[in-house]
Amino acid sequence: MTFRLAPLRALAVAAGLVLAGCAGGVKVATVPPAPSRVAVKAETPRPTITFAAPLASRPGFATAYFGPALTAFRRSCPALLKRTDASGLTLPGDWTAACAAAATATDPRAFFATALRPVVAGDGRGLDTGYFEPELAGSRTAAPGFAVPLYRRPPDLIDLDLSTFDTSLTGKHVRGRIAGKTFVPYFDRAAIDDGALTGRSLELAWAADPYEAFFLEIQGSGRLRLPDGTILRVGYDGQNGHAYTAIGKLLRDRGVLAPGQATMDGIIGWMRSHPADGRELMRANRSYVFFRVLTTPADLGPTGAIGVPLTPRVSVAADPKFVVLGGPVWLDTTVDGAPFRTLVVAQDTGGAIKGANRLDVFWGAGAAARATAGGLSSTGSVTLLLPAAAAERLVHGAPPAP
Repeated sequence: MTFRLAPLRALAVAAGLVLAGCAGGVKVATVPPAPSRVAVKAETPRPTITFAAPLASRPGFATAYFGPALTAFRRSCPALLKRTDASGLTLPGDWTAACAAAATATDPRAFFATALRPVVAGDGRGLDTGYFEPELAGSRTAAPGFAVPLYRRPPDLIDLDLSTFDTSLTGKHVRGRIAGKTFVPYFDRAAIDDGALTGRSLELAWAADPYEAFFLEIQGSGRLRLPDGTILRVGYDGQNGHAYTAIGKLLRDRGVLAPGQATMDGIIGWMRSHPADGRELMRANRSYVFFRVLTTPADLGPTGAIGVPLTPRVSVAADPKFVVLGGPVWLDTTVDGAPFRTLVVAQDTGGAIKGANRLDVFWGAGAAARATAGGLSSTGSVTLLLPAAAAERLVHGAPPAP
């Protein structure tokens, strides 16, 4: 999240006055700029939008396979047509013609080359990483060998929309809980690990391995293989509101792991060899993710942020403040040392995915997906594909307010 400090403090006072009129006189606590509180950062400015070269002129365009991207875009269209675009890049109705054309398109390559206008935000350069749907041993009930709880979203976790108090904070939220008469940050990872949620019947399932369960939170969804061999799919259902801390970066900064070793498997291997230090390392990431049971068919990917199943190698997580969720994107990056140039669709979000050109590619499930996603960290270029009216408005006129 990004907030301007002064409006947030003013909001704390305003919210206190508003809520003081409620039964019990609940107030909102002022948020000081201390590490133990909600992070407050300067708001990231919107990068300049400019026209980009046509897709047909791009390296890789002639050989890229566009069929899955068109299918994914069609699935996104209902959300594009009814959701408010938090990025401010498009307005209601901008996507109507493109979605109608996609519904009847028979040549996916020609559709993406002609139906939308390519633009770039800033220099178009950004970090590309990967995520996947992990599978780990689990149980619906606590049992010997299954001691790591996966919690459902607690009913006392409140997502406070700051725009209801100050319209300049549209799209900004904080999460917390009511403690007595005060709105305070929610329990962090250490508090939850130490039993803050114990005894409230919030356990959705139990995992066998604490390190795999930790990375399940980072991936946001996954499969639990139960003792009888059946699969229970779980997906993201909220987060405690504390800022995400990348433990791989902590290990690199401390000189424990070299940059090339800070992969998912490398980090887990280190924590297994240093269990006490590993526990403290995980607690350094105060963010905590809650889950719900998914009913998506096993042959489809997990459900992303816009409510549609994710497609391996096509669906990406993006920052909704800068990228249209549901919109297509041309990605030119490197995967396992080879060029990866393809059409992807922004259908998901993530706590660590921040910025205009920051993408996280979904690779599916299984060992190969895990290996690729866990080792992917490269700089690439991003080209947004927008309806012509929106592109013209952004390049030649002031963009809509976010």
